[in-house]
Amino acid sequence: MEIRRDGYLDRLDRLRFAGGVKIITGLRRSGKSYLLFNLFYDHLISLGVPEDHIVRIALDSIENSQLRDADMLYQEVISRISDDDPYYIMMDEIQLAEGFVDVVNSLKRRKNVDLYITGSNSRFLSSDIVTEFRGRGIQINVRPLSFSEYLPASGMDEHSAWHSYLTYGGLPETLSIDEDERMNYLSELIDVVYLKDIIDRRRIRRPDVLDSVFNILSSAVGSLTNPHRIDNILISSGFDVDGGTVSDHISCLEDSFLFEESKRFDVKGNAYIDTPSKYYAVDLGIRNAKLGFRQNDYTHLMENAIYNELRCRNYSVDVGVIGIREYVEGKRQYRQLEIDFVANRGDRRYYIQSAYRIDDPEKKEQEIRPFLKVNDGFRKIMLVGDDVPPHTNEKGIRIMNVIDFMKDPDSLDSY
Repeated sequence: MEIRRDGYLDRLDRLRFAGGVKIITGLRRSGKSYLLFNLFYDHLISLGVPEDHIVRIALDSIENSQLRDADMLYQEVISRISDDDPYYIMMDEIQLAEGFVDVVNSLKRRKNVDLYITGSNSRFLSSDIVTEFRGRGIQINVRPLSFSEYLPASGMDEHSAWHSYLTYGGLPETLSIDEDERMNYLSELIDVVYLKDIIDRRRIRRPDVLDSVFNILSSAVGSLTNPHRIDNILISSGFDVDGGTVSDHISCLEDSFLFEESKRFDVKGNAYIDTPSKYYAVDLGIRNAKLGFRQNDYTHLMENAIYNELRCRNYSVDVGVIGIREYVEGKRQYRQLEIDFVANRGDRRYYIQSAYRIDDPEKKEQEIRPFLKVNDGFRKIMLVGDDVPPHTNEKGIRIMNVIDFMKDPDSLDSY
């Protein structure tokens, strides 16, 4: 079964021999290699590019283990460039090659080479590639399947697919195995791939602490937290940890694209608030598997899914904070109201609330109230689990069923 990733494929096509090195990153098993080695390869062939002018090297394959040496890798690539015609060079999991920066540097100087590299850990980007190629390379972050990609590939009706998506996430491989096997597949990925990669790469001395931080962040998706709070939880559970250890382990999980931080943003003050933040799982299946599929709080799962969808659409996403002063029992008090998501892209901004149920009028009013304290003209949208048709209420707030939002990439502008 081939799952099209047309958004990524279109972008790769637009960037052919433009933008410098194409750096393709993302969570392992999210489809980076398939996008590059299969979908993009087939696209190039359809354009008439000769097969021998497309060089594909998977550095995580045992047959290419000798190419993890920089000199051998460079010589292998050069040996396959036999004329001055355009060549497309694709190297998968480039961080496995010692001294890969020199290889990339040398290849990108060749005018007839268009270079594509992938990596599953953001630290190699921040410390090497991005620094070395700032202004001469473009990062493309490949995420697990969006719901609009997942739905047609699932063969299910939209409600069944939505429930499956919230439970098993969007890693492409989950759609090709039986439901009974998905739990085992995801659980094994955590232990054999993700945690092992972090422990080996970062030389983690306390894997038990890393595992516990993973569990805590998984339980806390959609809730405000910070390293200090997690540190206190660990200490109360009998762990002997120092303040920097938790921060380091959170960074490890973020570097491996397992979690993303959404910072609090003061909407009126137009400034970020240092702490606490929210952390969201990049894939809900991994999050659920880490907790043994025991914590299926659909309120938080839906919120996490909306966050991931906004990130798939290339929005930066913050937690909105609005400070107000009001009288409570005759006393003037300061309070902070929260908007789940402030989504920004270029000059666009959307204020979005996630509300699993709004059949309770008091709950509905509570969700709407922060919108009314925002004094600008950007769109305000409430996404709900209730089966309601999209409509705009008398206060100018768009109310939309979450599935309608998720399955249409243009849904934020559909009115």
